[in-house]
Amino acid sequence: MDKTNRREAIRQYKERKVPIGIFALRCRTTGAAFVGASRNLDGQRNSSLFSLRLGSHRNKALQAAWTAAGGEAGFEFVVLETLENEDLGPLGRDTWLKERERHWRAELDAQSAI
Repeated sequence: MDKTNRREAIRQYKERKVPIGIFALRCRTTGAAFVGASRNLDGQRNSSLFSLRLGSHRNKALQAAWTAAGGEAGFEFVVLETLENEDLGPLGRDTWLKERERHWRAELDAQSAI
């Protein structure tokens, strides 16, 4: 890859849209759900699954459920809702995330994923 192509690839990476929204880690066997909000859903998925695989997730209840369900085969990462309004500022995004996380935790009778 020459310098021009590399610079273009880096520019495109920096300008990509990062999905913001609400996610759930759901146990396939028990139906238990753990809901959280994230400013970067892709990064959150990677981070959550990585720490769960290592056995070092900071949410001990989630880690215990993960281990009891047999790890990755017993859980799924689900995006529940994404932020569509790109005009919200940082404060508006944070408020939206908090409200929607509360909604989904109540809706699914879920614990916090974080």
